[in-house]
Amino acid sequence: MELLIREATADDAALIAELTRSSWANKVAASSSGHVEAPLRVAEDLQRGGGFVLLRNDVPAGSVRWLPLDTELDVWEVMRMGIVPGYRGERLSQHLMEALIHRALAADVRELRLAVRLDQAQLVDLYAALGFEIAPELEYTRANPQEQPPIVMRRWLRP
Repeated sequence: MELLIREATADDAALIAELTRSSWANKVAASSSGHVEAPLRVAEDLQRGGGFVLLRNDVPAGSVRWLPLDTELDVWEVMRMGIVPGYRGERLSQHLMEALIHRALAADVRELRLAVRLDQAQLVDLYAALGFEIAPELEYTRANPQEQPPIVMRRWLRP
């Protein structure tokens, strides 16, 4: 199995939007905005933050994005990580997250945060294995106001 994780560019916006919608299909509640992910939104996120595209044997299999907080640029929120159905069960999301952690360390980011939807609570263990801890005192800034607040997790990268 050949894996390549590359940093996304603006030219990847349509691809990442499609990967997100495909990853969310039949996996995440229909109310999630990931189901209607649009290339314009992805392009804006990439411009403000960044993202990765994961290729397995040269085929796009997943993606992840991050955005700095508006008030703390050295804190990134991880968002929209997903693996398309044909590639699940291969621990590819772990590779994406490890690449993101290394990228954040290189950028001198202080902290990573992510949100776990209540209907995806089984992901808490995956993120905990990668050094994230539940942070009930935090609020996820991009939470859907029409849904229950997600479980917020953080990983400190430096004091």
